[in-house]
Amino acid sequence: MTEPDQADAQPAEQRVWGGTTLAERRASRRTAFLEAALDLIGKEGESGVTVRSLCRQAGLTDRYFYESFASRDELLGTLYREVAEEMYSAVANALPAGADRRENLRAVVETLVSAMLDDPRKGRLITIEPFANAALSEATFAVVPTFTRLIRHVVDPSISRNRRAMIGVSVAGSIGSLMFAWLSGALPVTREELVDYSVEMLENYLP
Repeated sequence: MTEPDQADAQPAEQRVWGGTTLAERRASRRTAFLEAALDLIGKEGESGVTVRSLCRQAGLTDRYFYESFASRDELLGTLYREVAEEMYSAVANALPAGADRRENLRAVVETLVSAMLDDPRKGRLITIEPFANAALSEATFAVVPTFTRLIRHVVDPSISRNRRAMIGVSVAGSIGSLMFAWLSGALPVTREELVDYSVEMLENYLP
């Protein structure tokens, strides 16, 4: 059974074919390619992500790859932004209501560390691979403002907006560097030590 011709794509979007709509099948294939990219990054890093390896991992043809993404770099950028947003949401939702600053800081750090460890593929994608790929590096700069908003929750609101922005960027960079060193094996400390130090650093640095 074949799908409707591309020329009929618009009216076919909601047409049920084999139990699902065309839009649902396209979304499923897009997800399959993103998951395949994560698997490959976890095993080989971004250098192992090619259109051919993605198709093989996802069990799909390159026709379906280009249905969702114009290039490998577009897929990598999309994947990075989606995972970063997922981590941001997890951290934002972990902030305890009515908690003091230390509790907020610990919640931010512990949730971020858990996000990196629960799925090491995502930890590697966020902290290590941007140093090896220009598309991922660009995506990193694009999502920095998202994470700096978390820092602003625990910065004295009387401080000027520009200074709070600079504090957010520098703190996010410091935490990112710690995570990179830890996940890459250059920082041989325990998870507890990493969390405790990060909280202590934030407490000492933030006004």
